[in-house]
Amino acid sequence: MPVKRRYGLARPAGAGSPRLLHEHLLGLAPMAVVLLNDLGHVTHWNHAAVEIFGLAQDEAAGRPLRTLLRMPQEHGDAFEPGGSRIRHAWTGAFLVPAMDDGTLREVAWWVYPLSGPDRARVLAIAADANRLRDGGPGLALGDVLVKAPSPTPLTSESGVRLLRVEPTLLPPGGADPSMLGRRLTEMLPAMPPGAAESIVRQVLTRGYPAVNVSVTARLPFAAYFGTPPSPEQRITKVGEPRRPAVPARALDRSAAQDRLDFLNDAGSRIVDTLDPVQTAAALCTALVPRFADFADVQLLESIVSDQELPPLTPDESPTAVRVAVSHDDAYGRWDDLVPRGEKLRLPAATPFTQSLLTGHSVSVPKVSERFARRMSARFADRDFRPLLQGRALLVSPLIARGTALGNLTLLRRPDRPAFDQFDVTMVEELCRRAAVCVDNGRLYRRESRAARELQKTMLPDTPPVVAGAQICYRYVPANETVRVGGDWFDAIPLPGGRLALVVGDVMGHGMTSAAIMGQFRTAVRTLAAQDLPPGRLLRQLDDLACRLGDEYIATCIYVVYDPVARRCEVANAGHLPPVLVSPFGDSELLDVPSGAPIGVGGVAFETAEFEVEDDSQFVLCTDGLVERRGQAIDVGLAALREYLSGPPQPLESVCQTLIDGFGAGRPRDDDIALLTVRFKGIPKDDVISWTFDALPVRVRHSRELVREALATWRLSHLADTVELLVSELVTNAVRHGAGDIGLRLIRTDSLLCEVRDDGYELPTLRRADVTAENGRGLQLVTALAERWGTQRTSTGKVVWFEQPL
Repeated sequence: MPVKRRYGLARPAGAGSPRLLHEHLLGLAPMAVVLLNDLGHVTHWNHAAVEIFGLAQDEAAGRPLRTLLRMPQEHGDAFEPGGSRIRHAWTGAFLVPAMDDGTLREVAWWVYPLSGPDRARVLAIAADANRLRDGGPGLALGDVLVKAPSPTPLTSESGVRLLRVEPTLLPPGGADPSMLGRRLTEMLPAMPPGAAESIVRQVLTRGYPAVNVSVTARLPFAAYFGTPPSPEQRITKVGEPRRPAVPARALDRSAAQDRLDFLNDAGSRIVDTLDPVQTAAALCTALVPRFADFADVQLLESIVSDQELPPLTPDESPTAVRVAVSHDDAYGRWDDLVPRGEKLRLPAATPFTQSLLTGHSVSVPKVSERFARRMSARFADRDFRPLLQGRALLVSPLIARGTALGNLTLLRRPDRPAFDQFDVTMVEELCRRAAVCVDNGRLYRRESRAARELQKTMLPDTPPVVAGAQICYRYVPANETVRVGGDWFDAIPLPGGRLALVVGDVMGHGMTSAAIMGQFRTAVRTLAAQDLPPGRLLRQLDDLACRLGDEYIATCIYVVYDPVARRCEVANAGHLPPVLVSPFGDSELLDVPSGAPIGVGGVAFETAEFEVEDDSQFVLCTDGLVERRGQAIDVGLAALREYLSGPPQPLESVCQTLIDGFGAGRPRDDDIALLTVRFKGIPKDDVISWTFDALPVRVRHSRELVREALATWRLSHLADTVELLVSELVTNAVRHGAGDIGLRLIRTDSLLCEVRDDGYELPTLRRADVTAENGRGLQLVTALAERWGTQRTSTGKVVWFEQPL
């Protein structure tokens, strides 16, 4: 018979409690204790945490807990300092993979928000729920150990089985605070004076860790000697008057109320997660042993693997995965016969496929020996007769939104009544609720994966490697469950060793903003390839947004850095100004024209220029990093500038510090896009340039200049190819260009050669006939150069090519 009890580190002693409870009967179990600082990083990791999670203390210290343990997204906010669910103590249980061998382990959690002068902001207490369920908690009477936690299943010792372990909290004042405070203080690390007492006080005011467990025990009956009581008589305690007979109508009402209570209790268990496997497990544990002696859930393989759902045909044997099993037989009796996680083919013309195809439950009041043999023969690799024969069988489909997702199978022993119509109706209602939860979880996982892939394809993967600059960036979504938004950033290499930097923020959040962001980012990259000045590029982008629709509104800042001239050009469309940090640690908000957002239309965008020193840092971000509710944005910008002041730090450290440190405690109402750059410049010794008049004789002269320069740089092995290509480009400039000719060589990771003139007509690659005397120059450049291209300038054009060193 099932008996519900509450165990914990303490049990309240109320009126009429047994003497043991007055003496503080405690549950004992290994408890992992983890402290997190204001960044969400681990500062304490006790020995029980090492045992439960399979990770040493030095490996866990200083790392974010939610990523360290790969927590489900729907529970991650509970462990985040300042997160949306951390304002009150949180309890829950979910599967966590062990870090040493990857084994999934169900862990029960008690999570407390903390406040105080020290940096401890979250206390997380954890216990191995599987170990509690199998071996049960130990017991102590005050400081006296009554029973140690058992390493073996309870059933093997006493016949008692814990079916369900649910973390909960003892209400404040429900137990002796001095004793509980002493127990909790022993679990905490050595801390500054008063810090541990402050944590204990906060825990006790929110509720002390405890567990609700559902217990099954087989109790022997003593024989009753004497005349059986009549239906009107009731067995009472000694000295207690007999109660009057209960009318049949009242009994019927009580039975209906019991069914309703069971339905509500079981239904509430299966709606707490978006994980289909955990939903199935909750459904099984809710039904066993109160309603059935055996339960398992088989989900179609396409549900478990997130594939498309193929239609079922009457002659098909679908593949399913047994994701959950629960029974109240001896421990391990059916584990080999019906293992959890097994993939199996459901034979055709059986109750399992029949329920899937028809959408109706299949009930067998008593499985005969012949039926059990025939059913077992359908599964050629094992004998199911001991599990089926003589029992009542009920197979109900899990159907959500008209689609079959799997089956629930229930069995009752011969000493229990068969499933009646009321039982079938109640099980079908539970299956409908569970199926909706399973399908919601499936859809959530698919949408979440699609959103992650969408955001991944829209944002750059790794920073480009460019000469004269070092780049680092971060993106943090506002909502961990959606993980997509309208913020974007980009770093685009340009001809001449230059670098374009872009940060933008589309109005709104979610998938629509992300789709608009993707269009804007593609447009910016396309326009950047034309090497337009920043103001003109934003003008083109604004025109595009106005043509696409009224919802295409975004702020954007576009910067072009020239590592040779050590100069930046910037145009702004309503975005936050950048922060420039000098090599000496002085920071300033650059005074750039603010402009109007992209999509407003009909506005001009000004281009500003400023000089930059080598080893200075440049920071661009979206307002999610600096904005606070009820505070002007200028206050956040000023704080950011002060935060960046000081000796230069590695860019990775700067990005991580800004996200974890400066952004800590801020409400995650908006995405954060952060782009940091260290300007390094190109040494003057690696740049050689010449200017000469446009005469045919200069073609030969240009070859001589190039050969001498390459010899100086010890790159003579490139001389023949580079001379030929320079000769072709200078010849084109002499014949088709205007004004003087400029020739420049830049040595970085590759050799860049540029030929400039004042003509505006860009050369184009064309097909030359066999007898043609012209048109082969750019064909040679295409065949011999690693890359080549053209760009317009304010006075003409530049044709360039690159050769690897």
